[in-house]
Amino acid sequence: MDRVELYLGLAERQNTRRSYASAIRHFELEWHGLLPATPEAVARYLADYATTLSVNTLKARLAGLSRWHVDHGFPDPTKSPHIARVLKGIRAAHNTAERQARPVELLLLQRVSAWLDGQIANSPEKPEQAPSQSLRPVRDQAMLLLGFWRGFRSDELTRLRVENVVVESGIGLTCYLPHSKGDREITGRTFRCPALSRLCPVAAYERWLAVSGIASGPVFRRIDRWGRLAETGLSAGSIVPWLRLLFANAGIEAPQTYSSHSLRRGFAGWAQSSGWELKELMEYVGWRDVKSAMRYLETSALGLQARFEEGLGASPDPLKDTPTEARGGPKHMGRLRRVK
Repeated sequence: MDRVELYLGLAERQNTRRSYASAIRHFELEWHGLLPATPEAVARYLADYATTLSVNTLKARLAGLSRWHVDHGFPDPTKSPHIARVLKGIRAAHNTAERQARPVELLLLQRVSAWLDGQIANSPEKPEQAPSQSLRPVRDQAMLLLGFWRGFRSDELTRLRVENVVVESGIGLTCYLPHSKGDREITGRTFRCPALSRLCPVAAYERWLAVSGIASGPVFRRIDRWGRLAETGLSAGSIVPWLRLLFANAGIEAPQTYSSHSLRRGFAGWAQSSGWELKELMEYVGWRDVKSAMRYLETSALGLQARFEEGLGASPDPLKDTPTEARGGPKHMGRLRRVK
């Protein structure tokens, strides 16, 4: 590979490349489509999977097909008005509410962290006796607390490197990621996280480095049953099974309802209820627009009811000081009864 190809490869996120490759495999191998494709073929492909794939997944498939045609110098069939109309019709016929990740709320975070504290306290004093039992709860607590308080995506959490993290004990930590999902121009971004009086992500991070002995490279790594740390970092795809297994072991109900967005959504909900301004929250978490932010924020039924009742209380009651007869009192009701 020459340098031009190397830099072209680095210009695109690895997840994006995987998504495009998956779309092409699905079109060619699963549907047995031919490339280059015509708009009519792509329309039939969409129609065949309209009832089994979500609209967002179909759009991701179109993006992969579009990229293949552009890269190989063929006309892009996905840009045809015919495809736009077919997709609009699929959305009208099969659109459903988007499923949201169940948020990790603060009480649940406290519960799991307290369970991990117990696991750490009960770990063997000599790590060589049960190295996995000694390392795993310390790593899990650091991942859990840093993932929550920083509102990290799974790929951001797993790509942290020791050399890019600066810690000021009792104050906070700063970490740098050369690229992330919201960093379209790949300029890099710095994330800051404060030290806290409890559930502290900074203290948990420091303890993990001290126990693991990691001095460089990926911060969070796989631990096998013999307590050996992998040289490479965890993959973004490992976060969902890790989180669900952790919650199951901690006795959390329905651990399968949590996903890789649960920590991020949980922090957003906590910040919203704590009075953070939307602009402040967007800057901290890294959302590019309000639409992205609102996917993570919600108003609870009780909160919505309280807001309505507050408005009712501030409004004058138009019937409060109205004479009885004007409100349809006894005389009026009597006339109604006579008419009946």
